Amino acid sequence: MSGDGLSEDYGDLGEKRNRRIRIIAWTVIVALILGGGGATVLTLLLG
Repeated sequence: MSGDGLSEDYGDLGEKRNRRIRIIAWTVIVALILGGGGATVLTLLLG
């Protein structure tokens, strides 16, 4: 129930914040892969 209240209170702000977090997360993932940590990340994800 609290989740619904938060989404109603924030509205567009919540969507923009989630989008920003998602973009930052993907940027970090890509940076790790390009930085040479891709093998480790893929090993962890794929097992």
